[in-house]
Amino acid sequence: MGDIRRRGAVTLGIAALTAPLVVALGAAPAQAASCTSQTGPYQKKVEKFLGLTVDGRQSASDCKAIQAFQTKHGISPNAGYAGPVTWGVMDLMNKQKAVGNKPNKDGKCPVNKGRIACVNLTLQLSWIQDGDKLVYGPVAVRTGRDGYETRTGLKKIYWRNIDHVSTIYDVPMPYAQFFDGGQAFHQVGVSMWNPPGSHGCVNMTKTHAKKYWSLLKNGDDVFVYGRKPGT
Repeated sequence: MGDIRRRGAVTLGIAALTAPLVVALGAAPAQAASCTSQTGPYQKKVEKFLGLTVDGRQSASDCKAIQAFQTKHGISPNAGYAGPVTWGVMDLMNKQKAVGNKPNKDGKCPVNKGRIACVNLTLQLSWIQDGDKLVYGPVAVRTGRDGYETRTGLKKIYWRNIDHVSTIYDVPMPYAQFFDGGQAFHQVGVSMWNPPGSHGCVNMTKTHAKKYWSLLKNGDDVFVYGRKPGT
């Protein structure tokens, strides 16, 4: 997040692309904790998700696989325990994958605005559409955590800065496209499933942030709806 409130001119034009949901990762993982031998409440579901033997009992190999997943996505503690946070991330991934190439199947993102960037907080997905035509996405995103929720409603991109640095948090925000106060689309270097979330911005991988930068312009609409799990 930044605290930019400048406004820019409207520029029209968009490229036509279609891309599937991409499961992409970010920065270097945290150091692994000691592996636990304790069976978690979501053991069977986690084992199934990871392609392990589904017996509902923690084993050394189960723990290592769960721990690797936790470390990759910044889930703490990363002790290999099949708990609610780990399963919540996996369950969200399953729901995102099930969307396929029809992210606006429920029709909640307006189709009468022309080009528009949609953000589904409930599923942590974003895409660009033009009318009822999917232009790019859906892609996994990381939105505001509890207390810093990404605000819902119809917005417009009003300022863009490819090399922005937040004046609030003093962190880089590459490919920043602001649409509501200090809230913006921008690149981050962490997993899109890294809990608990952002300080309100819509975090993206470098690949997706760059594509949004190329497809969106000042004046383009953004529609944010739903509610992020845990907020």
